[in-house]
Amino acid sequence: MGGMLALPRGKGPHHVGCTDVMVGHTRQGLFLRLFYPCLLQAGATEPLWIPRSEYCSGLADFTLRRRWCSALLSITIGSCRVPVSWNGPFKPCSSGYPLIIFSHGLRAFRTLYSSVCTELASWGFVVAALEHRDHSAATTYFCTAEAGREEWIPFQQVPQGQKEFYFRNKQVHQRAEECVRALRLFEDIAGGKSVLNILHQDLDLSVLKGNVDLAKVAVMGHSFGGVTAVLALVKEPSFRCAVALDAWMFPLENVLYPEVSKPVLFINTEKFQTPESVAKMKRLSSRNSQTKIITVLGTVHESQTDFAFLPGKLISRIFGARGTLDPNKALAITSQAALAFLQRHLNLEEEFDQWDDLLEGVGDSVVPEAPFCRSNL
Repeated sequence: MGGMLALPRGKGPHHVGCTDVMVGHTRQGLFLRLFYPCLLQAGATEPLWIPRSEYCSGLADFTLRRRWCSALLSITIGSCRVPVSWNGPFKPCSSGYPLIIFSHGLRAFRTLYSSVCTELASWGFVVAALEHRDHSAATTYFCTAEAGREEWIPFQQVPQGQKEFYFRNKQVHQRAEECVRALRLFEDIAGGKSVLNILHQDLDLSVLKGNVDLAKVAVMGHSFGGVTAVLALVKEPSFRCAVALDAWMFPLENVLYPEVSKPVLFINTEKFQTPESVAKMKRLSSRNSQTKIITVLGTVHESQTDFAFLPGKLISRIFGARGTLDPNKALAITSQAALAFLQRHLNLEEEFDQWDDLLEGVGDSVVPEAPFCRSNL
């Protein structure tokens, strides 16, 4: 049962490598999984999808609310692997790869979007998938300066008596600031500053110097991460655009909407958004004609995560309803729309504009804006 997960390999021209990066010995540091184009390496190791048992416990406690399910998850998905080369040799690029900072959703963590991150890296992007330390991850940790000591940061529910908006609004600002700090990390590397990865991985981060184009940077995320990406546009001018997957717009304060001047691509699923949420997206599209809203038919909120690739009735019951659209097709639509949007706003010299129709909601299983009156589910 351990090999149940079947994540797809990237469809682009590049092989994909992967490593974990942790910088700093406090929760104010950074933790991310890096996906990047790499050189083909015989006998390469593939990383675990769920990197440690503590993450199974985190999923069990707050996704399933049954602690005993941790052992079940470890058995069913604990040995699943991501089809990328762990610490694979970085593939140089004289013109520099564009950079995407990726923000996960509520109760998720850095590895649960490996399918979309791998796909984007295979088309020539460096993707930094953050693991947020605002108590919104299922669990996370940092390594203290004391040798061998880890401090874990559990998921936190909204405290009793506190309004959810104020709690989540504080979190989304911390998350957006972490996205900005991630960009600063790449700027430090580009400037020749020695950056210590305290996880001591085999990939030397200095190889990124001269191989990442910091004039072509976007921010992307799912759900809570989608609205995080929108807010990051306000906080950091270097982010040229944002791709928001099924964005949970609730935590963003109204006063900030006029400040979102950069284009956003909203890729929604059919069974998550509300008219109120889409109305907030339309406030942004009314300010910028390059902001687009599309919906992928036959999909649910989890369709934009790796959970879509977990087969079996048991997993469906654990992680919720499934969409009717094949997950590989849903991933293709999502990634192709994102690539077309990124080509347009990062001024890429690629052929991703072949998928421009998707940005207008034209194509099989995709429609413009939000079709609340129809459903294929």
